[in-house]
Amino acid sequence: MLRFQFWKIFLVISVLFIGAIYSLPNIFPPDPAVQITFNSSGGSFNERVVASIEDNAKDDNLNFISMESDSKSILFRTKNYEDQIRLKQFFEDSLDSNFVIALNLAPNTPEWLKNLSAFPMKLGLDLRGGVHFLLEADTDLLIEAKLESSISNLKRIFREISLKPRSLEIENSNILVSLNKEEDEQSLDEALQRLSGFDLEQKNSLDFILKLSDDELEQMIDYAVLQNLNTLRNRVNELGISEPVVQRQGTKRISIQLPGVQDTAEAKKIIGKTANLEFRLEAANRVSLASRVEKFLFDGRQVNLEKKLIISGDQVSDASVGYDENGFPQVNISLDSEGGAKMHRSTRNNVGNKMAVLFVERKSKTELINGVPEVTNFFDKRIISLATIQSALASQFRITGLDSPEEASELALLLRAGALAAPMDFVEEGTIGPSLGADNIKLGIQSLLLGLGLVLLFMIFYYKVFGLIANLAVVLNIVLIIAVMSILSATLTLPGIAGIVLTIGMAVDANVLIFSRIREELKNNLKPHDAISAGYDRAFITIVDANLTTLIVAVILYAVGTGPIQGFAITLSIGILTSMFTAILFTRMMVYFIYGRKKEIEKLWI
Repeated sequence: MLRFQFWKIFLVISVLFIGAIYSLPNIFPPDPAVQITFNSSGGSFNERVVASIEDNAKDDNLNFISMESDSKSILFRTKNYEDQIRLKQFFEDSLDSNFVIALNLAPNTPEWLKNLSAFPMKLGLDLRGGVHFLLEADTDLLIEAKLESSISNLKRIFREISLKPRSLEIENSNILVSLNKEEDEQSLDEALQRLSGFDLEQKNSLDFILKLSDDELEQMIDYAVLQNLNTLRNRVNELGISEPVVQRQGTKRISIQLPGVQDTAEAKKIIGKTANLEFRLEAANRVSLASRVEKFLFDGRQVNLEKKLIISGDQVSDASVGYDENGFPQVNISLDSEGGAKMHRSTRNNVGNKMAVLFVERKSKTELINGVPEVTNFFDKRIISLATIQSALASQFRITGLDSPEEASELALLLRAGALAAPMDFVEEGTIGPSLGADNIKLGIQSLLLGLGLVLLFMIFYYKVFGLIANLAVVLNIVLIIAVMSILSATLTLPGIAGIVLTIGMAVDANVLIFSRIREELKNNLKPHDAISAGYDRAFITIVDANLTTLIVAVILYAVGTGPIQGFAITLSIGILTSMFTAILFTRMMVYFIYGRKKEIEKLWI
């Protein structure tokens, strides 16, 4: 008689039950929908605005199933993609630029599943449709900013050690230091001990080159890209785009996928803002050197500002929209500890002087040079506030003088989401329509069903009752893959479906090893009970070895791959783990349940 421990039975049943629950949301197909949100995070829908938008849609005889709304967004569900496109076009024509209209998919998950935190899998762009961007950090500007900052530090260090170089300037992405006499070389070595991240090269007896070290350059780019990654995630999440995918790709690139969004121009407007703030003191008569002053126009007059920054938007920890005592919009600023200290130190010594707030935005323009279009980037800087410092400021203060509530909301959003540590350029963009995504899903499911059907027929034909058990294990394996991906919020892509199809073949591969082993044991005149036990026990190590090597390859693919390769590796990795569970534990439990209670077995149908 064959025995299967109770704890194993409990484990198998529990895993299958949980898998069935968390895969259930995927059988409720989402509705095509149109989502309306404010272009700025400060906007809020009230009942009057919601009713007006709904009435306009009804008056135009547009087909939609239902409308859902809250203070941040309005969602119209439609029956098909054609109605969805017509509804989106209507809102784009009837609503002004204060709103973002995006195509979406509205889930139909029952409330009791939502209460269990059971949600459907996310679908990638190739299945759902949307826009894709690939952005690259401008490391040249990053290096330039680092060198300018380092020169300022060097000047301070030179003053402290009484070293007066003949010249100190940036040349070919390096810092060139020229000394007056050879005896100053020892002082230069002393200064460099206090300035980390540079390698020293001697050009000639009095000229030295400070070059950013490879480690410093790598760390600087890595920090900037990670900071930009976090900033872009915050920026996209703040604007209510559902299920965005923002991930690093390579050394200095970031991939952004916005499912449901079809307007690339609107999406670029959302994520492409590279705005920042600069807080500077008015130069007035205190600074006369042209190299230390930058000129701006404000309210029809010229204003001279010091080039030296007090702080920038990087040190803003929070920003919110408010209104001053006269009802004009303002942005309430909170700084981090370092920014607060710098602000206090600068303003306490300049009470009575003026401080300007600059809005800095990186833009690009295209010019024809010898008939060839060339894109050049530039920074557009404008003063948005110039006010007299009444008292020393600390970590919290406000910015006034903004033109409109919309500008205040946009500024607060960019500050709250964070400034980009390095400017980003769009190097690739693309759009996939929802109808194409639906076609991909249809073809993917057809390939999955075809592969599954052929495997099931072969297993029943070749292994009889054992083949039927293996087929049930394959079906449950697919259910577990879907459940795990739903729990992990993993994104299913077209290559991911290919990974599931491959997993179907690999899932029965383990059973083929087991069943073949059982047949061999029967040929060696073992009793059926003993043959079943030996088949599972002796095939176990082979199955683990084969699946473990494949799992290692899948993990490497995910670690070094991007986009489609990662989608394939995710489903393959999950499928390997779930197939080992179903092929070994579940089929063994079923075989023991069918044959284990019989004392004597005349023949195994295998």
